[in-house]
Amino acid sequence: SMHLTRYTDYAIRVLLYLAVKGEERTTINEIAQTFSISRNHLMKIVQELNQKGYLTAIRGKSGGLLLGRSPETISLGALVRDTEHEMALVECFREDNTCVITPSCRLQPILAEALSAFLNVLDQYTLADLLADRTSQLSTLMRIPTLTVPN
Repeated sequence: SMHLTRYTDYAIRVLLYLAVKGEERTTINEIAQTFSISRNHLMKIVQELNQKGYLTAIRGKSGGLLLGRSPETISLGALVRDTEHEMALVECFREDNTCVITPSCRLQPILAEALSAFLNVLDQYTLADLLADRTSQLSTLMRIPTLTVPN
């Protein structure tokens, strides 16, 4: 089946969580508990998202994670391209391809076109589109206490 890896799925959830938290810092533990994901798994994802500028990891006592850029600038297409390390839909997309019919098979160009259409749709959306007027419902579902605005 055509699917995104759990890695990409979790990367999107991490960024969504940070976007909902806004200016308030988050810990890996918090995200791990919210989605019942192993800390170790998250560490790797957070490290990569940090390296690629999607989030900022601040060290120290008052440290934590913050979104690295505004949600409007985070393209879902770019994010999927950055986190899906295995975009080979079938064997002939891989470098170690040994499928004998590759030279005259029509499947590869058709799947390549399909993959490109898939990514083109994702390119039309950003992290902000995932949030669109749903921030309060999402914070409730993720059990993020909404900051009360002082008068």
